[in-house]
Amino acid sequence: MIQGAGSNVGKSLTLAGLCRAAYRRGISVVPFKPQNMSNNAAVTVDGGEIGRAQALQAWAAHRQPIVDMNPVLLKPETDIGAQVIVQGERVATLKARAYGQMKPQLLASVLESFERLKASADLVIVEGAGSPAEINLRQGDIANMGFAEAADVPVVLVGDIDRGGVIAQIVGTKAVLDPTDADRIKGFIINKFRGDPSLFTDGYAEIAARTGWCGFGVVPFFDQANQLPAEDALDLETRTHSGATRIAWLGLSRIANFDDLDPLRQEPDLCVDLVRPGEALPGDADLVIIPGTKSTRGDLEFLRSQGWDIDLKAHARRGGRILGICGGFQMLGRSVADPDGIEGPPGVCDGLGLLDIETVMSAEKRLTRVTAQHLESGRTIEGYEIHIGRTAGPDCARPFALIGGQPEGAISSDGRIAGTYLHGLFADDTFRTAYLSGLNVPLSNHAYSANVDAILDKLADHLEAHLDLDALISTAR
Repeated sequence: MIQGAGSNVGKSLTLAGLCRAAYRRGISVVPFKPQNMSNNAAVTVDGGEIGRAQALQAWAAHRQPIVDMNPVLLKPETDIGAQVIVQGERVATLKARAYGQMKPQLLASVLESFERLKASADLVIVEGAGSPAEINLRQGDIANMGFAEAADVPVVLVGDIDRGGVIAQIVGTKAVLDPTDADRIKGFIINKFRGDPSLFTDGYAEIAARTGWCGFGVVPFFDQANQLPAEDALDLETRTHSGATRIAWLGLSRIANFDDLDPLRQEPDLCVDLVRPGEALPGDADLVIIPGTKSTRGDLEFLRSQGWDIDLKAHARRGGRILGICGGFQMLGRSVADPDGIEGPPGVCDGLGLLDIETVMSAEKRLTRVTAQHLESGRTIEGYEIHIGRTAGPDCARPFALIGGQPEGAISSDGRIAGTYLHGLFADDTFRTAYLSGLNVPLSNHAYSANVDAILDKLADHLEAHLDLDALISTAR
């Protein structure tokens, strides 16, 4: 089990690299995260959803993503409440205190999923969440030491030297842990090192001496990490490249499935801007993308508080293009109604009015992988749907795509405003090329999936060069 001495120390990326390295050694390997918190979800082959990081780790392990890889997924809907997904299915929306009371009941499902994965592979690599040093959360824990104890797995602790204080991170973790939990830790990894690693020789030795744990190595900063799908929107760059064609996308407060933008961010002839809160939408954008969100009505209010509704209407008047994906599609309509209070208090709110459609939320959730045909280009799209709500209206007579011959999405009468429920559409190279040609973007021949796969191999090479992987793998019981 890979646990962190803090949040965002690189656990997810380390685990993806270890999965690819183990696979290349001929080891049947599978990733596992007992509990994750993310609105960036992936649809699995068995019809559920898991964190995007576990889907990337499955890719690294040459496995299809399944719900057992992340049996508990929390999807924040407000600052204090989250949707609880258990083994791929929504079971409740709870505030933090109520979820804390529910956690011990979820351990059985977590262990059930873990046992199935153990039976399917030679090696299971487990990712913790946050840090075990959060000892105030130890009772009822299913994400770190609570799981490690229940499943009897050894732990390796990762510290992030890039943020400073890594000695205190790791030594301090041992100091606050219960001795039984501390004994479960077999070693540590220093991650995200910049510069000459020999300068940290004494610090590395001090950690080993003060903890009694084995050091498995010092991993330099991996520069190509930003080309892999990110799980946290805070990790995204504000701008990528400096091409003549400019795409702006809105950094919503409850942004979800923002990996839709990853393939665009890697296109060399595109300038892709993330519009952060407090910033105006750039006036020279060729295309504005309103991404998915975990709370459509909540983010409509947030969007208006930023003045982006005014910016979007001005952009439309100038003849600019707008694409709404999933929740962004719903926002483009005349109204969004939630009569049963699925995403918040029951009610209805005005949409942006840029598409002649209306959306009504319902408890039923559509969660499926799909093959669609984009009508304008005729290209096939391999994507997925993950949403609640049904959308209808006159502009749906001009669909964005067809799924099984049935219309999907909507386009305005002038063809410049479009909405779709399809996620993952830009990962398809042929569709992305055809869509961008409409924005006069030169053909780049950039193969997104092949590039991600190549970077996973480079990540595995990186870990092989800087970690004692033989010793690390031998800790598994």
